[in-house]
Amino acid sequence: VRIVESGGGVVQAGGSLRLSCATSGFTFGDYTIGWFRQAPGKEREAVSCLSNRDGIRYYADSVKGRFTTSSDNAKNTVYLQMNSLKPDDTAVYYCAIGEFRAIVAGVAQIWGQGTLVTVSS
Repeated sequence: VRIVESGGGVVQAGGSLRLSCATSGFTFGDYTIGWFRQAPGKEREAVSCLSNRDGIRYYADSVKGRFTTSSDNAKNTVYLQMNSLKPDDTAVYYCAIGEFRAIVAGVAQIWGQGTLVTVSS
């Protein structure tokens, strides 16, 4: 199984970024793909996830209305569109594979290497 995140960078507050999570080596449609983040000195939190099996999505309260998760099944890739970014969104963002309820609870089976998002004020 392979997970490759991309799209991180530096953006000003109010700006947007789109993260990509390209996956391979497993049955994409059978699993949930989750986005997590960890800011310096803070615990890792589940930001969003998408069940490829039934299309159910989850968003943390802190990102509802600003972040959107989508997938391109032909490319086995999941995206995290982040709009109206705030300095508090600064973190390393990780893509992970697992089961929906477990990911919402903060647990995943396979993790990517992470991509850094920095939001300047």
